[in-house]
Amino acid sequence: MSHDHSHSPTIGTLDKSIFVTMTLNFIITIAEAIGGFLSGSLSLISDAMHNFSDGIALIITYIAIRLSKKPRTCKYTFGMKRAEILAAIINASTLIIISFFLIKEAIQRVLHPEPITGGLMLIVAVLGLIANVIGTLLLKKGSEDNINIRAAYFHLLSDAVSSLAIIIGATFIIIYKIYWIDPVLTILISIYILKEMYVIVKEALDVIMMSSPVKIDLDELKLTVEAVSGVKNLHHLHVWKLNDNDTHFEAHIEVDNISVCETTELQKVIELRLHDKYEINHTTLQFECNKCEIKTIV
Repeated sequence: MSHDHSHSPTIGTLDKSIFVTMTLNFIITIAEAIGGFLSGSLSLISDAMHNFSDGIALIITYIAIRLSKKPRTCKYTFGMKRAEILAAIINASTLIIISFFLIKEAIQRVLHPEPITGGLMLIVAVLGLIANVIGTLLLKKGSEDNINIRAAYFHLLSDAVSSLAIIIGATFIIIYKIYWIDPVLTILISIYILKEMYVIVKEALDVIMMSSPVKIDLDELKLTVEAVSGVKNLHHLHVWKLNDNDTHFEAHIEVDNISVCETTELQKVIELRLHDKYEINHTTLQFECNKCEIKTIV
């Protein structure tokens, strides 16, 4: 059994970035909420709600990172690494709910447009854009290898996009007095967020349900292992991800009548091939000789 525990090198440097980003989000939330009510802009209020959810998401993200670093115990033999997967689901699901609510409110505004103070809307949106761009830059690197950070990153990225859209909308309102553009922007922003969050929720649920990683073809993997000299058959395969960084593999391997020492050497070769080709870093192999009658792939 291999226990090559790997951790994203960026996680240890994210604490300060998360704190700075979280502070910026709560400041902008207050500014946008006040600005939205004073100007009458629904898209600005929606952006304030997104920013508030960003702040909460970052708190959840930070807690999950801390939990994932806790050592394994007799009760939690895998540790608490899946806390980050749960955090991703909570963050993404929250944003999905908020988006549906904002779409409903925006449709009402399209049917019944209300006057909006474009100048105030523009100033606050520019401040929101600056804060969100800073936040996305701080979290971008960590989002590449961690679904939990990626969910928080998309929270911030979606707000940066929405702030940009609000700036464009405010400009049109100031120049052309087109008030209906505000709720239309809200709907478009919400649809974009729903699309991105669907991908994250699906990926996180696949991890929770222990599905085989999309990039790993089990038939190909079986052929790869059976190509190793001394392996007669590979069957009863299980491949799953514990989190973004840990992929686990277990299987039965039929061999000829060989010694335990020989299986140890055979195991090393198999583990190396699985790691190099599929980035599998935890393997559990059960060697046997004419034991299983049914030798299906799963």
